[in-house]
Order: sequence, then C-alpha cells, then structure tokens
Amino acid sequence: MNILLTGAAGQLGSELLPLLSARGKLTATDRSKPPTVAKNWVELDISNGSKLERLLNQIQPGLIVNAAAYTAVDQAEDNEETAFHINAELPLQLATWAKRNSARLIHYSTDYVFDGTFTRPYLETDFPNPQSVYGESKLEGERALELAGCEYVILRTSWVYSSHGKNFVLSMLDLAQKGLSLKVVDDQQGCPTSARNLALASDAVIAAWQEPGFDAAGGVYHYCDDRSLSWYDFANRIFSYAVEARLLERLPVLTPVSSSEFPQVARRPKWSVLETGKINRIFNIQPASFEGSLRTVIDQIKTRAK
Repeated sequence: MNILLTGAAGQLGSELLPLLSARGKLTATDRSKPPTVAKNWVELDISNGSKLERLLNQIQPGLIVNAAAYTAVDQAEDNEETAFHINAELPLQLATWAKRNSARLIHYSTDYVFDGTFTRPYLETDFPNPQSVYGESKLEGERALELAGCEYVILRTSWVYSSHGKNFVLSMLDLAQKGLSLKVVDDQQGCPTSARNLALASDAVIAAWQEPGFDAAGGVYHYCDDRSLSWYDFANRIFSYAVEARLLERLPVLTPVSSSEFPQVARRPKWSVLETGKINRIFNIQPASFEGSLRTVIDQIKTRAK
C-alpha cells in the first residue's frame, strides 16, 4: 500500500514515520526534513495546493495520514486566513482526492473545538462550540472531511507533547533551567497526551483497517492519555520527574494563577477533558499511562541533552 504522510517533521509526524514505514511504501512530506527521514522524502509546503495535487496523483496513496496543522493558537487570531487554509482547506483537498480515488484518510483535530463549559469528559457527539480561530479552523477541517464523503477517521486529541518540537514540557524545562520563577494557570483542565501514544493509536486504527472483513467504522474519535490535570499540575509533574531524572538540580518556584491573571490572545476552554470510550469499543485502543509516558519523554530529553 502506498502511504502519504504530511507534517512529517512535526511532533506527531516524527513519531508516525517509523510506524507508517512498516505499513507500506511511505512518502513523507513537510517544509523541512525531520532528524530521521523516510526513504521516500519530498520537501513540500503543502499549502501549495497545485504541488500537493501533483504529488497525490504521482504516488497514488491508498492511505493519507494528515499530521500537518497550523497549531499556533494565539497567532491564529491574527492569521485567520492561514489557519483556515492549513486546517480546513488542506483537509478538504486531501479528502476530495481520497473520495475520488477510493483512498482512506486519517486526520487530527483538537479539544479546542469545545467551549469548556462541561464538567464531565466530552463525547464525540457533544456539540462543538470553539472559542478561538484555531478551534474554529480545526472544526471546519472536520466538517470538510464529512462533506467530501471519503473513508476517514478523525482523531481529536489534547495537549500534545514530546521530546522535540515546541510544546509545554520543553517550554517549562527551558524556563526552569534559566532559574526563573514561574506562574502557571491552574483553572484549565485537560489531558496531556504523548505524541508517541497518539501515533500508536493511529497505527492501531490502520492495523484494524487492514484486517479482512473489518468494518472501517469511520468518523470522529477521541484519543488522549489517561490523566486529566491542570496546566499547573502538569508543570509540577514535569519538574518532579525532571529532578528525579537529574535533568534539573532542584524544583523551581512555581505559583498557580487563574486564567484572568495570565491573559492570552486566544481564549482557551477551561475544561477540555475528552472521553475515550468509543475508540476503545471500536478499535480496542485504551488510553496510555500519563505517568509512564511523561517519564519516558523526560528521559529522552535528558539523553538528547548529553
């Protein structure tokens, strides 16, 4: 099977590379090369629709995994056109091609499609009400796949982190290593998710698709790791494990603050915990351990720092 992976240099894409390479003939693409590249690498800005179309027609993928996204939440407020182009128009182009060529598509969305007013985990069927341009653009991307009518799975996830790229874990460690006192929001609740675990969930979906007679069971699914925390609690765990791993010499001074004390350009949902029962029932995918996953990422960061 020919496979196309977009966004291959990002947090998720880098984790998907080895998994997808084992599933078929992989072509990976992004604007810049990741540290470890696929055999078939194409350096491509996927916002260029005509070049993307030529690539699709050239390689004829039976599976498209779209890990490309505009994820700069605050910057999206001032770059609405770019956010919608990458997060909505690109998925529509991929889904339209997939429908026309009988290909399957895996796409990723976000907890930010919800407004955060719930106090229970969000179901896939709960009404989305994004409060930011980023959330609106990702929801429009979801609707684009449904509109195109191709065979697809959308994985909504939350608070993705890894040992590389730009994420909360690396930002917190960088600030702590500079000896700064930190203030972190304690009234936003979500589920930190390792990019590696999200990639493994994606691979499990593909494996199920490849089973003879398996009903594709397309649609929207939630995947996140097994613990809900505030950003403040998340930061505490990061620093605690970093000290244990001797990545930090001591715990930094950490102060909890409310969202109103830490204003950001884009509005965040105060509650964005995702219910993962559906993906467990259909694909037998269970949430991975937050504790173990964060420790693994801290160890990877320490190894890279040597």
